[in-house]
Amino acid sequence: MSTEPRMLKESFTRLETRSDKAVGYFYGRLFAANPRLRALFPIALDAQRDRFFHALTRIVWSQDNPDELASYLGRLGRDHRRYGVTAEHYAAVEDALLATLRVFARDVWSPRAEEAWTEAYRSAAAAMSEAAERDAGGAPPWWAAEVVEHDRRADDLAVLTLSPERPLPFASGQYVTVQTSRWPRVWRPYSIANAPRSDGRLRLHVRARPGGWVSGALVRDTGTGDTVLLGPATGTMTLDPDSGRDLLLVAGGTGLAPVKALAEQAVAAGRRRDVRLLVGARTERDLYDLSDLRLLESAYPWVRVLPVLSDEPDFRGLRGTPADVLADLDGWDGGWADRDAYVAGPVPMVRTTVAALQRLGMPLERVHHDLLKAEE
Repeated sequence: MSTEPRMLKESFTRLETRSDKAVGYFYGRLFAANPRLRALFPIALDAQRDRFFHALTRIVWSQDNPDELASYLGRLGRDHRRYGVTAEHYAAVEDALLATLRVFARDVWSPRAEEAWTEAYRSAAAAMSEAAERDAGGAPPWWAAEVVEHDRRADDLAVLTLSPERPLPFASGQYVTVQTSRWPRVWRPYSIANAPRSDGRLRLHVRARPGGWVSGALVRDTGTGDTVLLGPATGTMTLDPDSGRDLLLVAGGTGLAPVKALAEQAVAAGRRRDVRLLVGARTERDLYDLSDLRLLESAYPWVRVLPVLSDEPDFRGLRGTPADVLADLDGWDGGWADRDAYVAGPVPMVRTTVAALQRLGMPLERVHHDLLKAEE
């Protein structure tokens, strides 16, 4: 990457202090010079602007960590295939980005700064293009999938069973991005809620978010027989194939989806590993998948499902948050250093749970989560 990371960061801080105006200026320049590129983007650009600035921030502040940067750029390049991004698009973005920096970082801008940014951007674009080309050799940019079951579990929540038109490879704990016909060019990530199956089907747990275009469409405007598009599976919260350690799985909200898939994989692998699945919710009504979890528990005695409720004082089970009850898990006194943990759900819950596990003595390398995935 660039030999001038300090110069990149210094000029980028000028954009950070006026990010809304800078990103607005960037897209104005991009579309004025390349009107046909507008068709590649969603109608409303608010979320797209946030993602672009987030990506630019990651690229700039990862200059000192080449391995992390290469991994991130690889993911971005593969993701760009869904939008039909080509080399000429990267060149157009370069022109608009440099124009934006000249305006918003003018007090620290110089020929040397422009050279540093040009080198850094072209190196990043090359890494993304190469990742997309490698991916193109073995996988399509998206899969069409039929909705074969739409189970409305609550007013704002549904479980969708999808049948892709061709096999979609994935590992338990990963997620796919989804596009609906109602909102073209708008993709949102959702965790897969089952281990790979012989019929190739996959399940998604979707909660409609306030103002959420895709989530609202999937919950309220999608039915059996409809078609959605799925991006390639990604994510690193997968089981360690070399580990036979007991498993602690912790879920909050629709974070249940990936940990349920991990539980299914663990019991199907043939190794008898004790599995504790903590399901955090506010009330019993929020335990939208408990009956299915009980079936898994009854079929495999070494799996134990433990609901944890925070807003129901009369509940006879565990009360509080998952982080509150970890120290009191029945039959799991001590020995935290010899277990693997997987945590999924709202960001605050994930962070407090990870911190609690660390206090209990579980090494951080044994605690797995995927905070890079921001669901709508």
